[in-house]
Amino acid sequence: MSNPTIDIEHLRGWVGRSQSDSDPALARHARLMAATIDRPGPALADGDPLPHCWHWLYFLEGLPPGRLGPDGHPERGGFMPPVPLPNRMWAGGEVRFEGEVPLGATMEKRSTIRSVEHKTGRSGDLVFVTVEHEISVAGSRRIQELQNIVYKSPAPAGNARPPADGGPAPGEHVRRVSPDSTMLFRYSALTFNGHRIHYDQDYCRQVEGYENCVIHGPLVATLLCGLAAEVGPAPLRRFSYRGLRPAILGVELELNAVVEGNAARLWSKLPDGGVSMQAEAEY
Repeated sequence: MSNPTIDIEHLRGWVGRSQSDSDPALARHARLMAATIDRPGPALADGDPLPHCWHWLYFLEGLPPGRLGPDGHPERGGFMPPVPLPNRMWAGGEVRFEGEVPLGATMEKRSTIRSVEHKTGRSGDLVFVTVEHEISVAGSRRIQELQNIVYKSPAPAGNARPPADGGPAPGEHVRRVSPDSTMLFRYSALTFNGHRIHYDQDYCRQVEGYENCVIHGPLVATLLCGLAAEVGPAPLRRFSYRGLRPAILGVELELNAVVEGNAARLWSKLPDGGVSMQAEAEY
């Protein structure tokens, strides 16, 4: 397969494009998320604050099959630039929490493409698209987010990364979770995420080069963010995260946090010692 030509100046024509949406922060949807990740505590109800990073459950884009790409994502073009690389991943981002979002409230969201950058990595061409999201309730901004999306070429089938050597020592706070196919299915359903790498094993192996289904990056980020909120000395104000390696279905994730004053370092460790995601929090 020949490498596609990246016309970065054409793609940068999408910088500055915006779109807006509104959505109620339904408590029932939040309760379904709590069941998906086995979150302890009483059932969430109207008036309770939406847990951190659970805003990703809302503002869902429902497109008919004819407007989806072969990977299950929405077709290229429209709001997002038509990057000609076949694989898309949620690479990382930063979320600032400026106020609570009460369950039951109507949220307003404005999304703007802030940058489009072309880089070259070990697997070839990479295009990074940064999107800013602002979520408001009753005219007051509650969440500001920068979302980084990477487009890339597929890895050769069976070309798994070599195991990491040891990896970091366990953190001050450690939680362990073993996502199974049911959790991945439920999270895909809750976020209306049709990306086939999360449920189609044949597609993962034959097209995108993964040995099994891939655990959602936003799911791992949500779990780390929840740990940051749980162990912090004050309300969480900022959470940033970056994916380093895909976490594959069947592995246990070791979630780690080290609190240092009004900040925390967090990471998700794989069984071979490698880190799938690292994050920082501020309180």
